[in-house]
Order: sequence, then structure tokens, then C-alpha cells
Amino acid sequence: MDTVLYEIARPHVALVTINRPDARNAVNSQVAIELDAAVKRAERDPDVWAVVLTGAGGVAFSAGADLKEVANGNIDGLYTPEGQFAGFVKHKREKAWIAAVEGFALAGGCELALACDMIVASEPSSFALPEVTRGLVAAAGGVYRLVRAIPKALALELIATGDRISAQRAADLGLINAVTPAGDALAGALTLAERICANAPIAVRESLNVARMALDLDDDELFERGLAAQDNVRTTVDFKEGPRAFVEKRAPIWTGR
Repeated sequence: MDTVLYEIARPHVALVTINRPDARNAVNSQVAIELDAAVKRAERDPDVWAVVLTGAGGVAFSAGADLKEVANGNIDGLYTPEGQFAGFVKHKREKAWIAAVEGFALAGGCELALACDMIVASEPSSFALPEVTRGLVAAAGGVYRLVRAIPKALALELIATGDRISAQRAADLGLINAVTPAGDALAGALTLAERICANAPIAVRESLNVARMALDLDDDELFERGLAAQDNVRTTVDFKEGPRAFVEKRAPIWTGR
């Protein structure tokens, strides 16, 4: 059985599903290999402009690392050279990735969500980095991405205690983009992806590439990166299509070229 499913769910929107519901979508070596492959597939497909990542079953987005594999000494199997943990958290990604969280996102599962650009979660969902309660460190990005995403004092509290926060609390803090009714996280994420895909895909990609570096570079460097991004966009067909559609009072027809 495939542990990661890949499909085109909406025009220009790929859906990637971790498919181990009986194991709370925990990451084993097969998930890491297949999720790594799914990232590469989505990123190299010019007709895919946004991607939604979710977990099967409606109970858990992901419980993180499969502790059975860890206990059996196979922790290295949960990593890939390019994506690192789960074949995902360090992968070079240029397209918009949205986590659709239905249920709990714990430990490495929370780190998967934090590695995405945006998060949509259902009201019953919750988030936590409980690694310290098991003598571990949230080393797949959690210990620094959470601090970047919410106020520092609260992030440090959550990292040091392992406490959970609800989807609504996460939304209030700006950690997630939207809270949906129970069972509707995927639909909400796909709707957000469609809104993104209504825009010029290369312009979105170039804009996100700069925005992702906002906390890492100084203002002068970011300004230069922004100018370079605009130069890249100016060579595209879509750069001409946007102003032309505005003048002609019609919706633009984006080609991604």
C-alpha cells in the first residue's frame, strides 16, 4: 500500500496525503521516501502551482516519527538527503505549500505543518512539540520555526513544556491561516490554494521565495532579492498578460510562462 498518495485535486493544485491512518499517519521510512518523491514531482510539474499536504483518516494530520522504528534503531530511515525528516522539512520548495490539519499535529507532525507556507486547520485540531516529554528535541525545524511564527515567550513555553494549543488559539497567535468546522480543513486548504492559483504563478513563486527569507536577511539584501525577482518576472509571458487584461477589462489568462 502506498503510504503517500498524490493526485491533482483542483486545476493546478496537487494534493499530497500521508496515508497511514491506522498509525496516526506517523512517519516511517516508506513515508519519508514517498513524501520526498511527492515533493520532487510537484515541484518539477509546471502545471502544478500550489500543493496541499494532509493526513488520511481525519483523526491525525501526523503524530510525527514512528516510534516503533526509532525503538528498532531505524531513526536514520526517517530522513532523506534532500528533505531530511520525513523527506520534507528541509526540501527546497518554490511553490506554495499548504498544510490541511484535521486532528492533531504532534511532534514531527507539527514540524511538517510548520515547514509549509500556510496552515488551515479544523476547529478540533491541536498542535504541540512534545519531544521534551520523551527526552527528545524537536530538531526537524520545530525549535526555531515555532519561535519565528508566534510570540517568542509563548513559543519557548510550548517548546519547554510540550503543551498543546488548540486550532483557535493557534489562529489567534497567527500560527495558522484559518480555522474551519470539523472535517472541513482539506476543503478550506483547497479553497485557499485556488485563490493562490488565480494569480500569476511565476509572480507568486518569486514573491514567496523572497518572503521566506524575510527573517534571515537584512533589508538591503532583501531589497536586492526583490529586484532580482521582478527581473525574473519581467521576462515572462504572464508579465505582459496582467497589464493587458487590466486594460481590456477582463480576467487574466495565466500560462505560467
